[in-house]
Amino acid sequence: MKDPQAVRRRLDAVGYLADDGMAMAVFLALELGKPLLLEGEPGVGKTAAAKALARALDTTLIRLQCYEGLTPGEALYEWNYQRQLLAIRLAEARHASLTDADLFAAEFLQERPILRAVRHPGPVPPVLLIDEIDRADDEFEALLFEFLGESGITIPELGTFTATTPPVVVLTSNRSRDLHDALRRRCLYHWIDFPQTDRATEIVRRAVPGATEGLIRTATAFVGDVRALGLDKAPGMAEAIDWVAALSVLGVADLSADDVVRTIGTIAKTPDDRAAVAAALGAHQERPA
Repeated sequence: MKDPQAVRRRLDAVGYLADDGMAMAVFLALELGKPLLLEGEPGVGKTAAAKALARALDTTLIRLQCYEGLTPGEALYEWNYQRQLLAIRLAEARHASLTDADLFAAEFLQERPILRAVRHPGPVPPVLLIDEIDRADDEFEALLFEFLGESGITIPELGTFTATTPPVVVLTSNRSRDLHDALRRRCLYHWIDFPQTDRATEIVRRAVPGATEGLIRTATAFVGDVRALGLDKAPGMAEAIDWVAALSVLGVADLSADDVVRTIGTIAKTPDDRAAVAAALGAHQERPA
């Protein structure tokens, strides 16, 4: 991809509508070989961007879903203790001896997402998605520093593995906590905001091609208005798409207040949010024409 516009066209071809800022961020990440940290509210398309990039590059997507308590054994690598125990028993049966070097050899190594990305044979680099890094612990972030800076990881028993074809690394964060400055310094950064109405309409149109144009426009505009209510969980594009798909399945062509009420669970995900949306809908209906 020779320039940001080429990136935008390639992403567009696989169904992801990128704006100029996203196209530039992806282009620079590819050209500089730097990890890309995407932040934004839930539902703005951060994970979808990484998936689309893998499709645009026609390469493997390797995903690491982060969560509290994530361990190195689940993210980087782990030793196959069952195979090691079996090797010990076989050696004992043969009256042979095993050294630590025999037991901690590459054949007993189990790849987890990060090591799998480092050892990917290429020639096209994989896309490694480290999803919702803000859900992991601070200590886990520190484990990533070597990998993010050098495209490699060190296994004490075997040495350092460095990628011959460095992966394209995309990290996502919903900003549920602050990330360490050292992690941010190793990455390029892009903030994804909720799309403007016209772009949001186009995204929904592509995702739900069976919906009427009037339904897409009114529903998308309504979701944009709902986000201004200060909800606990503001609806993202995923919720907007689900809502329009649900309305389309119900045969709705033109959005009405009754349609909003009976499908409110697709865009409002807490009791307080349901009440806030219903109240706002009532106020809207009471306005003089």
